[in-house]
Amino acid sequence: MKRVRLAYGETGLDIDVDPALTTVVEPVHHRAASDQLAAIRAALRHPVAGPPLRARVRPGQTVAISACDGTRPQPRHLMIPAVLDELDGIVRPDDITVLVATGTHRGNSGPELEAMFGPGVVGRVRIVNHDARDADQLAWMGHHGDGVPVWLNRTWADADVRITTGFVEPHFFAGFSGGPKLVAPGLAGLETVLVLHDARRISHRNATWGVIHGNPVHDDVRAIAEATGVTFALDVVLNRDKDVVSAFGGDLLAMHEAATAAARELAMRPVEAPFDVVVTTNSGFPLDQNLYQAVKGMSAAHQVVKPGGVIICAAECRDGFPDHGSYREVLASAPSPQALLDRISRRKQTVPDQWQVQIQARIQSTSRVIMHTSHLRDADLATAHLRQTDDVSAALARALAEAGPGARACVLPEGPQTIPYLSVPARAGGAR
Repeated sequence: MKRVRLAYGETGLDIDVDPALTTVVEPVHHRAASDQLAAIRAALRHPVAGPPLRARVRPGQTVAISACDGTRPQPRHLMIPAVLDELDGIVRPDDITVLVATGTHRGNSGPELEAMFGPGVVGRVRIVNHDARDADQLAWMGHHGDGVPVWLNRTWADADVRITTGFVEPHFFAGFSGGPKLVAPGLAGLETVLVLHDARRISHRNATWGVIHGNPVHDDVRAIAEATGVTFALDVVLNRDKDVVSAFGGDLLAMHEAATAAARELAMRPVEAPFDVVVTTNSGFPLDQNLYQAVKGMSAAHQVVKPGGVIICAAECRDGFPDHGSYREVLASAPSPQALLDRISRRKQTVPDQWQVQIQARIQSTSRVIMHTSHLRDADLATAHLRQTDDVSAALARALAEAGPGARACVLPEGPQTIPYLSVPARAGGAR
């Protein structure tokens, strides 16, 4: 047997696999930049396209900086100070606001913000959690893309200078993260998010990992950011240790194209045939804080599991489902995953968290999903039409035995940090 360490919580989880029956798919390990902060500063001073950040800002202007929320491993403690240092001497700290691009997630607490940004940032500039449900925080920006009604954070909309900061990795229905997603859905109103994530867009064949052009979700996200204006964009690409490998800055769309090309090489791997069993994770803390986020790990596995196969997903879920939002309620609202899909297809209007439920239900309607968590009871998972195992190694061995002679397994130790895809046949829309 061979021991494989899964990314799980903050400590990891070791499992035993039969190497003769198992393919382990991991990112190609790239060393961190020798000086991560210097790499970020270089991206600010030597952009992919357009002038450096300092050349785009004038004294007396107001600045809004968009950053990922606490469910994302963005190195905010490096990126935001680097941006602030570039702005030093041009604009006053009192004229700078860092906006936590929560989308529809909960806001982060004071201690969480300090852990995310560092005490130097918390004490230096104002940090505000975006709230998609607070009408007083939102400004109407018109219809953009394919008829999307666009409400954006008012502080962002009113700022003279708008800077996005994020990181780029494959995304399970938007293609890639980072770039324009730091505007919408990150700083968008609930109505905007619901339309961007409606059943028609989410169910499109190109709304998947690694596809940004021809993907109706990303096409509209990109259109919104382009129409409403971003002054400067900064993204990084991370390795499996969450360290900065490379950084990209400049005009939003050109910068994001360069960053996605780098992320694709780092995080997407071809396989020749689907597997009977796939073991996956949600990349450990902070990404596996709840079941809602763990759908990404399930989706990564779903790319290469046989119809009717088994997905075993290890996610700590210290934050439960979570309890905020409607995800848990929507999951429990129908007797089966197929019934959920049917109900969603009949709805004329998207409800919050429906998109995650829709993807999860589609996975569960064609695969058997078994969870391993540390904070959800079997009865809790049963309401989401999921089973639980307390021993991933045993569950894997049992699933292979049930599949019969010749059964094969795949393990994704880093979950959606590495996206497998079937190399034959090539996938439609497949910018891979």
